[in-house]
This record gives sequence, structure tokens and C-alpha cells, in this order.
Amino acid sequence: MDSEHKLKGNPRFVSAYIGIGSNEGDRVGFVQQCMQFLKDVPGITVKESSSLYETEPMGVGYSVWFVNAVAAIETSLSPEQLLVVCKEIEKRLLDFDGAQNVKKELIMETVVQGRRRIIDIDILFYGDAILDSDDLRIPHPTVAQRSYALVPLLEIAPNFIHPRLQKSIAQIHESLSRPEQVFLYGTRGTNGQMG
Repeated sequence: MDSEHKLKGNPRFVSAYIGIGSNEGDRVGFVQQCMQFLKDVPGITVKESSSLYETEPMGVGYSVWFVNAVAAIETSLSPEQLLVVCKEIEKRLLDFDGAQNVKKELIMETVVQGRRRIIDIDILFYGDAILDSDDLRIPHPTVAQRSYALVPLLEIAPNFIHPRLQKSIAQIHESLSRPEQVFLYGTRGTNGQMG
């Protein structure tokens, strides 16, 4: 099998995990559209997707709760090619101008300020690869500190081993000292505010 992978034109498929989040407009709709766009890309097979989670916003300036999910994929794309695909999907959804009456100029302004995101797509893991470049860091540098990524990963890949930390997703999540709040979508109270 390994020798087959080395043959020219016979791609090697790698398992990867893609984090998806939105806190602007139709958050669920944007995450679902993103999942569908991933399924439509040649060289990507979505093997499994987590449930949708509503997650507490982190960082200065964030106020709207995010909807997050993780997709488990198999891909013949390189990490750099996969990054290009993710950026293209983000742009496609950013260009969306319709049902939510969200003006494009406002979207661009708020995205630049880092407060609202129509869609945010991150490569969390790419097999057991460790990559540090100006454009791409794998594993994602904050994945081990963020419940919004770890909880969906717990659902679909609890035993996956973080290539740098050599700990499973379950072990990493257990060790979080101050995790942000994460709710299965639809279970957070209507007046559940950060508190």
C-alpha cells in the first residue's frame, strides 16, 4: 500500500479535522453551508461531523455567542491546498448578501475588528503533521486551550492524539483549568448570558 502511495498520480489520503464557527446572522445556516461546501470539494470526503454547539465568546470585543462544529475529513490535498480551500469557502460566505440583511461593508468592518464572524474555518489537525510556517500552523495553536474546539472533537474523536502534546483530546479537555461555556445547540437558556 505504501508503495502505491508513492506512485505518481496516486494521492495519499490523510485524516484531518476542520473547526467551523459563526457568530453573525444565521449562524447555524452558515455552519451548515460551510459543511456542504466542504463536501463539494474534490479531494475532500467529509467522514463525520459533530453536533452543533453554542459557545461562549472569548476575547475582547466579542459579545454574540458562537455556533461551532468540527468536521472529520479525509483529503488528498496538502495542508497548504486545504488552507486555500478553507479561505475560499470563507470568502464565498463573506460575499453572501441576502436573507439576513447583513451589509457587506458592515461584515468586512466587523471581521477586521475581530468581533463578528460570518464564518471562521480552521485546520485543527492534519494527520499527525506538525507544521509551523508564516501562513499555517498545525496543530492549530489554540486548539488545546479552547472548549469550542475540544468539545466537538470529544464527540467524534476523543482518542485522537495531539501530535505535539502526545495526549488524547479527552485528556486535554480534562486538564482545562477554566474552560469557556459550551452548550449543545438549543439547550442554552434563552436568557443565558455570560456570567
